[in-house]
Amino acid sequence: MATNPSSTSTAASNTPATPIIIAEKIGKTYRTGKLEVPALREVSFAVNPGEFVAIVGPSGSGKSTLFYLLGGLTSPTSGSLTIDGADFSRLSDLERTRLRRAKIGFIFQRFNLLPTLSAMGNIEIAHDIANLGAKERSAFDRDLLTKLTDLLNISERLDHRPNELSGGEQQRVAIARALITRPSIVLADEPTGNLDTKNSDAVLKMLVRSNRELGQTTLMITHNPEAAAIAGRILHMRDGEIVRIETGAGRFGSATGVPQATAGEGISAV
Repeated sequence: MATNPSSTSTAASNTPATPIIIAEKIGKTYRTGKLEVPALREVSFAVNPGEFVAIVGPSGSGKSTLFYLLGGLTSPTSGSLTIDGADFSRLSDLERTRLRRAKIGFIFQRFNLLPTLSAMGNIEIAHDIANLGAKERSAFDRDLLTKLTDLLNISERLDHRPNELSGGEQQRVAIARALITRPSIVLADEPTGNLDTKNSDAVLKMLVRSNRELGQTTLMITHNPEAAAIAGRILHMRDGEIVRIETGAGRFGSATGVPQATAGEGISAV
């Protein structure tokens, strides 16, 4: 029986994307002597490839703990966390480290640039670290470097050390460092926390644009509702739980170019 090519194409386009992040009832409890402090309580959600997600909550809400778990910096006490097909909750510290180098890029509030290296040196060292323990060493991607530095408007600042750069320039270098290894996922922890309004807006626009043009899944931790508004989805946390999920306002335009999902699609709390 002949198949209608158009119907096959339509069916394929309607096939839901496989989530790149799946958290199922993950919990994290810190223990100090006999004292147990629950930081996360059975958190469940999923994120599709290419989405831009903001995680918002006050101090003590559990968002930083969730950041550490998503980045493979620690493991959950309970539940399962699958990142790009790998169950992080079942991996050893060494295995998580290897996958973190290969799949995840980090952007920090305090930039975390090495003061003795130039901007270029800080970007190159991220590539070197990503190659540690790799079976095959990848070549430094000069074409991607040019694209990133043009996108972030730092092409003329690569020979400067961090103390010769403004806060906004340092954060843009940090973004280039996070993206140069083509990670599947970018985790940004309060990326505008140390910046004034003008530089904050510039960095947020850069995050949206890089997410859209490079296609990486982006998760941003923030306590700032205005910063969170750029995301396609916003997860609100309180007392270690996701209490609400909403569609972002997209203040700088659509973050992903992906049609907005209704409740239960794309990102879901279970």
